[in-house]
Amino acid sequence: MLGLRIMWLVVMGLHITLVDAAQKPLPLPFDVKAQLFDLTNDNTRGLDFAPNIESFEVFVAQQHTNKYNHGAVLMPFKGELYIQWQSSALDEDAADTSILFSKSQDSKNWQTPLTLVAARENAIVTNGGWWTNGEELIAFINVWPSLLQPKQGYVEYISSTDGSHWSQPQRLKMANGDWVAGVIEQDLRQLPNGRILTTVHAQPGLIATPYYTDDPLALSGWTAGKIPNLPHTGTVSRELEPSWFVKKDRSIVMIFRDQASSYKTLASVSTDNGQNWSAPALTALPDSRAKQSAGNLPDGSAFIINNPSADNTRIPLAITLSADGSVFDRSYLLRAGGEDLPPQKYQGKYKRAGYSYPKSIVWKNFVYVSYAVNKEDIVVTRAPLNSLLLKN
Repeated sequence: MLGLRIMWLVVMGLHITLVDAAQKPLPLPFDVKAQLFDLTNDNTRGLDFAPNIESFEVFVAQQHTNKYNHGAVLMPFKGELYIQWQSSALDEDAADTSILFSKSQDSKNWQTPLTLVAARENAIVTNGGWWTNGEELIAFINVWPSLLQPKQGYVEYISSTDGSHWSQPQRLKMANGDWVAGVIEQDLRQLPNGRILTTVHAQPGLIATPYYTDDPLALSGWTAGKIPNLPHTGTVSRELEPSWFVKKDRSIVMIFRDQASSYKTLASVSTDNGQNWSAPALTALPDSRAKQSAGNLPDGSAFIINNPSADNTRIPLAITLSADGSVFDRSYLLRAGGEDLPPQKYQGKYKRAGYSYPKSIVWKNFVYVSYAVNKEDIVVTRAPLNSLLLKN
């Protein structure tokens, strides 16, 4: 009888533990200071501009140029700052879409854009971002064959040692030698241990999946991390177009746009250098259901750049900061609505007002942010690090 009673107590104790664990909510990947944003103010969301920021035009759409320009991404290479973006005559993802690029020595004055990748027959090409080991510059190309159903694509790359002469396109390889089956997100960056991390929107369809490689050139060795994607309908995951930062405890937080239109940022955590990820959870950071950009400053503090509008408007553009990546408690404007936003000049498919798809890089004592204005002009804004870092 005593043995049965002990067994009963053990079973009941285990049951209570499991019930408590099931009822206890999992901690969020990060929190946001209450009332950090005033969502009643459409132009600024209650934020002040970051001190001493500057904005520079890279490309301005005019009557004689392409009028759709989007997806700008930056990369320093051999002392110059390179930028790439997708461009077409009028409409988003049109058959005439090509990839343009430019470069600058001071981020203020940009060379006349050149074609990096020309438009193709029977496929649309869009830009997939950059990588460099310092000696070689890699440009990734997302290829979307017209005949593939559901909508999906694959990734190629071209390389250059001088930023002017480029190799022929080649396919990106997995660790097992297979081709990477999906389109690559533009946010390739290195973890503290040197591993390169990004996300692939994997086939079939577009299923957001963290990918990593230990190849210093990021051309092979790619491996898919494991993430329990949230329930979704169709062949497009609820999580899309992510970016990521590292917390003070060295865990990685990947943030996503939420296709379910919560207008909040989704986030997932990895504690093993990108191999396994938690189920994405809604955070308190307002968003516009668009691309975001995240990263870390030299002191280890984390930042997220997005449109904290809590609706589908891509106004304003802000950088939100956290000392440890756990609580974001400071936020500054990079661009605002109202007089700061020029009027849209040309109509086109999926064109919209606002500051779209920011991507960022930390370089030479600044955070540089590239984005499209009204999906027609390409602009770079830079904020001095000493205006963002916490003062001791």
